[in-house]
Amino acid sequence: MPKPLSLAFDPIARADELWRQRWGAVPSMGAITSIMRAHQILLSEVDAVVKPYGLTFARYEALVLLTFSKAGELPMSKIGERLMVHPTSVTNTVDRLVKSGLVAKRPNPNDGRGTLASITDKGREVCDAATRDLMAMDFGLGAYDDEECAEIFAMLRPLRVTAGDFKDAD
Repeated sequence: MPKPLSLAFDPIARADELWRQRWGAVPSMGAITSIMRAHQILLSEVDAVVKPYGLTFARYEALVLLTFSKAGELPMSKIGERLMVHPTSVTNTVDRLVKSGLVAKRPNPNDGRGTLASITDKGREVCDAATRDLMAMDFGLGAYDDEECAEIFAMLRPLRVTAGDFKDAD
């Protein structure tokens, strides 16, 4: 998909200015609009890198999670919990990975109703290759240095804590 033509002005700053004139200053509107646009940009760039591997970023995240697990496998419920997604999304993601030969599924011997997903050798190879490519493009954040990336992480952490992603131990 071709990139849109660059505008001669920042449309988010313009919207913020118009918002201020109509309803008053609300800095959070400009911030959320910028975050949502950044999400679109990053997802597009990252998905373009993982697409040649038959992946989306969501599928890539699932593969990475499985590579991080001790045995290379996790219960489907644990995958959803760790990736913070609905069980239906986990099922769809894992089923796509199974069709691609990157993941295998089997009944969980410790839970009669549960299913384990395990990464295959091919899955590890694809995950490693996609990771190399993503790291080479700094996960789309090449406009920022290491310190700035740490600042972004720190700035978004309270939002994630407030949303209930995890309990802040600090």
